[in-house]
Amino acid sequence: MRILSWNVNGLRACTKKGFLEILNRSGADVVCLQEVRAFPDQLDDAVRSPLGWHANFFPAERPGYSGVAIYSRQAPTRVESSLDVPEYDIEGRYMLVKFGRLSVASVYFPKGNGKERDNSRVPYKLGFYAAVFDRIQQAKKSGPVFVTGDYNTAHTEIDLARPKTNKKSSGFLQEERDEMSRWLAAGWVDTFRALHPEEEGHYTWWRQFGGAKANNVGWRIDYVFASKTGFSKVTDAFIWREIEASDHCPVGIDLR
Repeated sequence: MRILSWNVNGLRACTKKGFLEILNRSGADVVCLQEVRAFPDQLDDAVRSPLGWHANFFPAERPGYSGVAIYSRQAPTRVESSLDVPEYDIEGRYMLVKFGRLSVASVYFPKGNGKERDNSRVPYKLGFYAAVFDRIQQAKKSGPVFVTGDYNTAHTEIDLARPKTNKKSSGFLQEERDEMSRWLAAGWVDTFRALHPEEEGHYTWWRQFGGAKANNVGWRIDYVFASKTGFSKVTDAFIWREIEASDHCPVGIDLR
């Protein structure tokens, strides 16, 4: 089984850059998207209901903003898209699907930057992290859980090209990193780092100017976290850097 996660930076734009071909050639059984930025009725039929896939969408209330989706080869036995916190639900950031006992979540964690490029949204971001954590802690009681998505945080210095100049920037603030450490301390596993513990230069997002990707000046902010029972099934964790259809690239895992 293969599970992919991808921040598509706008699904309508990504569709023009080959999204459907990438989806169908991915070999994936479950594909989780973030930053869809469209209502389902704004998507082409072939994207909203692609042949051979079951698609579930949870858009933000605000047009052209946020939104998550999950495509799966099998129909989920359950779909949930509410954290029961209105200020989070209106932004369309969380969806969890179940296939029997196995759960897969697509999550678009907020940025901590405010409108003035300050860190004013960090409290909102940390509150969202806590709400998701509480929900997935419950989910893992019934079976393996995989929490995929754009976490908008680089956990350690190895996870971004320029850690020293970003210590006061949202995405690498100590309180954001501490929240990820709390997840790990509770038994969750960063699948890629667990299988590639010392490897540097692996990033999933690059700025779209200044030759950032060509020079590999990036951040690893997209993850697949697994519960302990989920990680026991993981055979590989990977980053598809060569995919160019978004400012993020897909990440994923293979399961036995």
